Amino acid sequence: MNIGNLIRLHWAALRALLVLTAITGLAYPVVVWGLAQIPGLKDKADGSIVTANGKIVGSSLIGQLFTDAKGNVLPQYFQSRPSNAGTNGYDPTASGAGNLGPESIVDTPGDPAQIKAGKSAADAGFKASLLTQVCTRSYGVADTEGLDHAAGARPFCTSDAVGAVLSVIGPRDATGNVINPTRVISVNQPCETTKAPFAATYEGVRVECAKYGEDYTTGQIVAVRGSAPSDPQVPADAVTASGSGLDPDISVDYADLQVGRIAKVRHISADQVRALVKDNTSGRALGFMGEPRVNVLQLNLALDKRYPLGSSAGLRPATS
Repeated sequence: MNIGNLIRLHWAALRALLVLTAITGLAYPVVVWGLAQIPGLKDKADGSIVTANGKIVGSSLIGQLFTDAKGNVLPQYFQSRPSNAGTNGYDPTASGAGNLGPESIVDTPGDPAQIKAGKSAADAGFKASLLTQVCTRSYGVADTEGLDHAAGARPFCTSDAVGAVLSVIGPRDATGNVINPTRVISVNQPCETTKAPFAATYEGVRVECAKYGEDYTTGQIVAVRGSAPSDPQVPADAVTASGSGLDPDISVDYADLQVGRIAKVRHISADQVRALVKDNTSGRALGFMGEPRVNVLQLNLALDKRYPLGSSAGLRPATS
C-alpha cells in the first residue's frame, strides 16, 4: 500500500470519528436533555426530587429512614420498611438485597469472650439468619407501636425474638429423618444469654441451649412453628426488605398499624391520620398489578403540613 492510499484511509477514518462523535457525543445527549425538560418529564428526569420549605428532603422514588442520629425511631413520623442497601440502609449507591432466602434459619454465633470484652455482636462474628432478623424486627415493630409481644409474635419465632430452630441429633431412617433423638439443641439461643431454651423437651428429649464452638450441623435442622397466629398483626413489609433496598412505599396494613402512635404523638384523632393515609395511597399499577401502597415521604410531609409539631420537628433536608 502506497503512502497516498494510507493517508486517504486514515483521513476517512478520522472524518467518521468526528461525525460520530458529533452525533452520539454531542447532538444525541443535547436532544435527550432537551426532551427531558418538557413539562411533565422534567421532574422525573431530575430524579423525582421532593422539596419542603425550599429544601430538598428526598425523592419520591427512593425510600429513606425516619430516625434520629442514633438510629432511634422518630415517633412523629411513619416508618419505612427495612433496607439492606448500605450499612445504614437506603443508600442509592449500594442498592441490593440481603441475598438470604427461606433456608436461612440458623444464626452464626458471635464469640462470647469478645462480646464480654466490649465488642459488638457483629464485630464478634455474629450474623443473624433471615428468620431471626424477621423475628427481631417483628417484636421491634410491636414495641415501637406500643403493642404487647403477642402482637409481634410470628410462626417459627421464640419469645426472645430469634428463630425457633432445633438441631435434632440421633439415628436416621432411610429418608434422612431422625428417629429416637439422643440430643436436641436450640441452635439460635446461646447459653451465655439464654436462661432456658424456648422448648423444654422435643420428642421426650431435653432441649439444650447452644454453646459457642460446638458443631450442630450433624443434626437434623427442625424449625418449630409454635402457637403464633398464621396471620401476624405485624405485616410482612414491616419485617422484610425490598429487593432493591430502596422501596419508598409501605403497605396500607403497615401504615394502619402506625396510625395510633402518630395520632398520640401529634395529639390528633386516629381518623384524621387515616384520612391522610388514604389521600397518600396509590392503587394497583394499571389497576391490576401489585397491591395498594403508601409513599412514606409524601405521607410524612402531608402530616407536617396539616398537623405541624413545630419548626424544629419537621423533616430534615436529605443528606444523600
